[in-house]
Amino acid sequence: MKILVAMALAAPAYAGLRFPCSTLTVQRLDPVVEPGAIPAAHVHHIVGGNAFNATMEGDVGERATCTTCQMAEDFSNYWTAALYYYHRANNSYHRVPVIPVQPLLGGSQGAAAGLTVYYTQFDLSRDNLARQRVTAFKPGFRMTVGNPGATSSPRVGLRYQCLSGQSRGREMPDFPTAPCSGGIFTTHHFPACWDGKNLDAPDHQAHMYNTVASDGFVNAPACPASHPVRMPQVAYETVWDTREFNKLWKTGEPNPFVWSFEGTKGYGTHADYMFGWKGDSLQRAMDKSECFYDGCGSIKKQAMSEANKCAIKQTVHEEVEGWLPALPGQAKA
Repeated sequence: MKILVAMALAAPAYAGLRFPCSTLTVQRLDPVVEPGAIPAAHVHHIVGGNAFNATMEGDVGERATCTTCQMAEDFSNYWTAALYYYHRANNSYHRVPVIPVQPLLGGSQGAAAGLTVYYTQFDLSRDNLARQRVTAFKPGFRMTVGNPGATSSPRVGLRYQCLSGQSRGREMPDFPTAPCSGGIFTTHHFPACWDGKNLDAPDHQAHMYNTVASDGFVNAPACPASHPVRMPQVAYETVWDTREFNKLWKTGEPNPFVWSFEGTKGYGTHADYMFGWKGDSLQRAMDKSECFYDGCGSIKKQAMSEANKCAIKQTVHEEVEGWLPALPGQAKA
């Protein structure tokens, strides 16, 4: 499946947006699940606009003044839990750095860590706009996918891959069981059907509905009557640079990587999204047929060297880097 993805990216594709966002900050903030909490329960890796803070309401796109994303009109925020290496011998933790997803498309070079964001209209090769219009998210919209408390295999679209050379390997519901020479690749696919009323839900998921039944960048079947509005299919890709820890992973030992919420199993992988596109910029892109991944011909792009200048102040003053005796916010093992 991923080979087909690579082919689709190499040839002209007409199914939406694909662009990099550099890292904005790494700290314990979560304005969707824990609004106002300083600090939140666990560390997140966050990209996007500089309006990001502990409490975010209303039109984020109107408040932000810069973004770490290539699309200059996108002030949304995208985040996942951070990944750590657990050193069993020393009973200590070290955050795993992030590197840009490859391959990057023209003009996308220069991202500083971060992740790659997709807004697909149908699948990787078709837009299907003649049959179903795609409606952009509204100011104030937010959602999550996945659950850090999950104890069984996550839903489709939340997957791990073991990078080796140019290969991403097969998609798996849990962490790799042996060292990956190129790092660990994670994907988070969000649902694409909205109830048409609520910008959020108590669980941050019930206002959306997932009709996709298989992994990868596949089209979402028709939306149900309860959630009739077709939205862009949002997805994140992240490459966790685990290479420096491979020599510490002893043969026969179980997976040593953990999510920042002490998720030793991969089932708890999750991601958060907060909409923040300026004005009607995302809708213009989603309305365009044969929409190229580099901006759909209607969205202003910025050089990643400019995007990398966007930053915010640290709100939670604690150490999240280097060797730590415990995960930030977690009791010492």
